[in-house]
Amino acid sequence: MNRTANQPGKGAWTALALLLGINLFNYIDRYILAAVEPEIRKSFFRVDDPDAMAKTGALATMFLVSYMIAAPFFGILADRVSRWWIVGLSVAVWSLASAGSGLAATFTILMITRMFVGIGEAGYGPVAPTIISDHFPIAIRGKILAFFYMAIPVGSALGYAFGGVISGHFGNWRAPFYLVAPPGILLGALCLFMRDPRTQKSTIENQKLNFANYALLFRNRSYFLNTLAMTAMTFAIGGLSFWVPTYISEYRHQSDLARINVKFGGITVVAGILATLLGGIAGDRLTKRFPGAYFLVSGVGMLCAFPFTVAFLYTPFPLAWLFVFLAVFCLFFNTGPSNTALANITHPSVRATAFALNIFVIHAAGDAISPTLIGWIAGHWQMNMAFLLVAAVMMIAGVIWLAGAKFLGDDTARAGKIWDLVR
Repeated sequence: MNRTANQPGKGAWTALALLLGINLFNYIDRYILAAVEPEIRKSFFRVDDPDAMAKTGALATMFLVSYMIAAPFFGILADRVSRWWIVGLSVAVWSLASAGSGLAATFTILMITRMFVGIGEAGYGPVAPTIISDHFPIAIRGKILAFFYMAIPVGSALGYAFGGVISGHFGNWRAPFYLVAPPGILLGALCLFMRDPRTQKSTIENQKLNFANYALLFRNRSYFLNTLAMTAMTFAIGGLSFWVPTYISEYRHQSDLARINVKFGGITVVAGILATLLGGIAGDRLTKRFPGAYFLVSGVGMLCAFPFTVAFLYTPFPLAWLFVFLAVFCLFFNTGPSNTALANITHPSVRATAFALNIFVIHAAGDAISPTLIGWIAGHWQMNMAFLLVAAVMMIAGVIWLAGAKFLGDDTARAGKIWDLVR
C-alpha cells in the first residue's frame, strides 16, 4: 500500500470518488423498488389479495437472498485477485439486471431480475470498503468510511424521489429501472482502469489462506458482536425503508404516493447525511479517549431511534414527519462507526472476506426477512404492530453494541497480529 501511517495512498481520493458514485447508484436502484411497490402490486395481484404485500415484499427478500449467498464467494475471490475488476464487472451485471426489471412481463421474471441485481451487488458490497480501508490510514478511516457510506441515505432518498417522480411522469413503474442502467454501466467501465492498492506480494500471500483461517473471524468477540448488532439494525432499517412510503400513503392516508416519496426521500437524505458524517466523526474523536467508542456511538444511536419510531406511529401528521426525521437520523448514526470497527478489527489479508461474511449474516437474518414479514403482518393484522416489532429490534441492536464496547479496543489492537498467527 502506497501510504504512510498518516497519509492516504496514491490515487486514494480518485478511488473514493468512484466508489462513492457507484454506491450512490447502488442505493438508488434498491429504493426505486420501494418507491413503486404499490404500482407493482396493482400490476400483478388482485386488490383483495391479503398476501399481495407479502409477495411484493419478497422481491426485496429474494434480492437480498442472492446478495448474501453470493457475497462470501466474491469476498474470498477479492482476497486473491484484482478487486477493481470484480467491482467493475459486478456493477455492469446489476445495471443490466435493473433494466431487466423494467422489462419483466411476469412477477416471476421480475423476481429473477432482482436476484441478478443482488448477485451483481454482492461483487461490490464486500469489496469497496476494503479498497478504501487499504488506501486510508486508521486515524481518519472512520471519517472516510462515513463519507463513503453517506451514499446510503443520499442514494436511498434519490431512489424514493426518482422512482416516484419518473413513474408518475411516464405513467408506469417500469421507466425508472430503465434510466438507472446506463450510468451504472459507465461507472463499471471506469473501474477497469483503476489500480488495486495492494502490492503484488500481498496478493500472492493472500492466496496462502484457507477456510480454516477465516474461522478465526468468529473467535473475534468484537467481530461477532458487531455482526450480531448489525443484523438487528439491518432488520429494522430494511423493513422500515421498504414499507414506510406505503404505510404513510395507505394506512395514514397522506396525499399521493409520489409526494410522500419525495418528502420521505428529502428527510432521508438530510437526516442520513448529517447522522452518517457526525457518527463517523464522533467515533474517530471519542476513540482517542475510549477505545470502544465506535460501538458506544452505534449503540446510543440505536437506543434513541426506538422512542422516535414509536412516536411516529402514534403522532398525527404533519408533526409525525419530525419523528420520522429523528428516527432516520438515529438509525444512520451507526453507519460509519460500525463499518469502521469492522475494518479495524480484521487484518487486510482477510478483510474482504470479513466484510462478505458480515454481509451474509446481517442480510440472512436481517432485511432478507423483514420486508416479507412486515408485509405478512400488515396483510393479516396491522402495520403498526409490525413496526412496533421493528422498534423492539432497534433496542436489541443498541444493547448488543453497548455490551461489546469493552472488547473493541483489545480486538482492534489484536487484528494486526492475526496474520502472524496463521501464516
